[in-house]
Amino acid sequence: MDSQWNFRALKINLGSFTIFPTLLWNKTNALLVDTGMPGTLAALQEAFAENDVPFEKLSAIIITHQDLDHIGSLPELMEASNKRLAVFAHELDKPYIEGTKLLLKLSGEKLTAEKWASIPDSLKPFYENPPSADVTHLLTDKAELEGYPGIEVITTPGHTPGHVSLYIKDKKTLIAGDALTCIDGKLAGPVAQHTLNMEEALESAAKFLHYDINTVICYHGGIAAGNIKEQLKAIITK
Repeated sequence: MDSQWNFRALKINLGSFTIFPTLLWNKTNALLVDTGMPGTLAALQEAFAENDVPFEKLSAIIITHQDLDHIGSLPELMEASNKRLAVFAHELDKPYIEGTKLLLKLSGEKLTAEKWASIPDSLKPFYENPPSADVTHLLTDKAELEGYPGIEVITTPGHTPGHVSLYIKDKKTLIAGDALTCIDGKLAGPVAQHTLNMEEALESAAKFLHYDINTVICYHGGIAAGNIKEQLKAIITK
């Protein structure tokens, strides 16, 4: 099976902020890492077309974690596909993605009155009734993505209990999800106000030092490259 992957950080403007889901593809398959907020389907399909990747080639979606801006368009993508898509996630975040538990950051103690007031009225229904979909495959630390050689799973809890990152071996590229952020092309640590366990999140970031990484894709901030280990050490030792 082909283990040579092309990748693109898809820049999707959601109005109040920008996200960078990752599109991976080879000769036979396309994979999408994270799905944006509800209503992002059309923008994602347009990004597929801009990269000359037929949407019909999509065979799997990897969810790095349960937050609404990562799972929001998962049901839409599954409905729009001409096949049954595989959905990958970690066991600890699976019940939240499937809707059997309320998303952790939507609980009363996390979603304060101030935060609720800051949410646009058009999005409040999605916070009250988050989208959900079945997870078909569980992700395991240091294992290759089932059926897709060349992609290694790294469990990176802290931002959420079941947060995962991915390492694209032949490209020496890390898809960090929200385990890291990027500001003006430079790595930054996880955002404290959105991270459930900051100490654990920094321990997870230290795992990346064991990998030969040339490029990091952060869901918030985009691509960082150059001196990755030095940038990581600066984040971990703060």
